[in-house]
Amino acid sequence: MTASGWSGYGGTKVKGPGSTRHLGHFADKIEGEKGSLTRENRLSKRRRAREMAIQMLYQSDLGRESCDKVLADFKPGDYLSEEAEGATAVATTRRASTTEVSARREAQLGGALEYARKLVRGTLDHQEQIDKLIRQQAEHWRLERMPAVDRNILRLAVYEFLFETDVPKLVILDEAIELAKEFGTEQSGRFVNGVLDGILKTPDLPGPLT
Repeated sequence: MTASGWSGYGGTKVKGPGSTRHLGHFADKIEGEKGSLTRENRLSKRRRAREMAIQMLYQSDLGRESCDKVLADFKPGDYLSEEAEGATAVATTRRASTTEVSARREAQLGGALEYARKLVRGTLDHQEQIDKLIRQQAEHWRLERMPAVDRNILRLAVYEFLFETDVPKLVILDEAIELAKEFGTEQSGRFVNGVLDGILKTPDLPGPLT
């Protein structure tokens, strides 16, 4: 962001604080220490859950589908298949069987999938309240015209700000930025950072900051 507290996004400005709070330190630390670790090793349960939740929210948004239908139709096997190659590499390196690795991954995903469903249902149940906060902050960018990925990353993060109060808000912010970088455009990380950083300054936002 510039010193005036505005950040450009696709030719449009987003209201935000006077300095950028880009909290990539968690991801940077992992990146620096991962060595030969695969993506499977690095993802926490909550990170997996957020990735799956974004997929479901995206489907609900673009398909105009109900929460129940989205939750019922989501196929976790599609998510697992993205990590199959990494899991096989781990099995070879550690001399573990692919069956053992698969069982471990499915067990990990089970908890993450349950949490993802909770995030999706909560986000959709409170979408009107969430969208109001986003509109107030991104006052020069219509919510409906935002890229769908960015819009739903914002919705998920704001839901967590409001209702997942056991998770520090700076952790939620950092995770949202990383998701935007992974699934959005080159500008998505900066845009999501600007909107959420401004929302963090909302008076009486529940839960701890750090």
